[in-house]
Amino acid sequence: MDHFVYEFIFRAFAFILGAAVGSFLNVCIYRLPVDLSINRPRRSFCPACKKPIPWHQNLPLISWIVLRGRCANCGSKIAFRYFAVELLAALLFLAIWQTFPWQMAIGYWIFVSFLIVGTFIDFEHFIIPDRVTIGGIIAGVVISVTVPALMDTDSRLAAGVRSLLAAALGYAILLIVLEAGKIAFGRKRIRFDTPTPFTWTKREDDADFVIGSEKSLWSDYFAREKDRLLLQCDQAKIDNHSYGTVALDFHYDRVGVEGQVLPLDDVMQISGVARGLLIPREAMGRGDLKFLAAIGAFLGWRAVLFSLFAGSLLGSIIGLITLIVGKRVWSAKLPFGPYLAFGAVSWIFFGDTFLHWYAGLLSP
Repeated sequence: MDHFVYEFIFRAFAFILGAAVGSFLNVCIYRLPVDLSINRPRRSFCPACKKPIPWHQNLPLISWIVLRGRCANCGSKIAFRYFAVELLAALLFLAIWQTFPWQMAIGYWIFVSFLIVGTFIDFEHFIIPDRVTIGGIIAGVVISVTVPALMDTDSRLAAGVRSLLAAALGYAILLIVLEAGKIAFGRKRIRFDTPTPFTWTKREDDADFVIGSEKSLWSDYFAREKDRLLLQCDQAKIDNHSYGTVALDFHYDRVGVEGQVLPLDDVMQISGVARGLLIPREAMGRGDLKFLAAIGAFLGWRAVLFSLFAGSLLGSIIGLITLIVGKRVWSAKLPFGPYLAFGAVSWIFFGDTFLHWYAGLLSP
């Protein structure tokens, strides 16, 4: 059997293994945010009818295509995300196998699995569970000790120390950004000299928010899903329901009033008279801090800086594009975790190229 056949077999194995791992990652993505065990029930089930899926209808990539993205039992639509995760994992496993020695490849396979789970949970729920972030930090340190080449050393002790220090750097650098963001942008309080009329009026996937003579888009107040806007009102009206003195607690997609939470998708107009406005805000969630720490534990301190730089750059580009096309609300709905994951994957494949390019700039 010649070299080409061996290469084909191992590459096929890497792709198939990645797809199979991707199927398990889908289980994690679905269950972790809602506190379901990833072990019980052991068999995957349809999110709609809850019926267990037999093995022949749960083949990675193939089953989604054959069943046309629908449950064989109830016909409910199965999200394209399931296929996308399996394909992404398969392609990353294959690319890593082709690029790195097998010991490093296995370490990177584990790492990208954590990245995929964290990224897709963050997309959907705007959180990254501790089992992903803290679990990723622990796994990163253990694997770095096992495969010291991940930390560019032959010493297991040195690899463990470097992994821990890089994780600490990742956490600390985003903690500084978070605290600085709180100081600069974290709380804006406005008290009106006189009771001031306001209106919130839905328009397509955004809304017009007018308070006094100031008019702005609703999305301008929300950089992240967790941002809030508190409006102290002498009186308020939500569609046909009137309130007296009341506080309206707004999130981007909902409003809390007198113990009730109303989805803004179901509201056409809110109006009233306000006395004050408070906007508490964080620059990012604390899950992002631990996510970057996990990146450092696997990839080292240079990857921490690069992931933060590349993620911020991509976020700026997407923000600019959405601003140009008039859909700034889209970027407001994107968490920061996926940007960090993009930076980490970019470092895995192009980190050395970037370092050589940067060194050439410093010493032409």
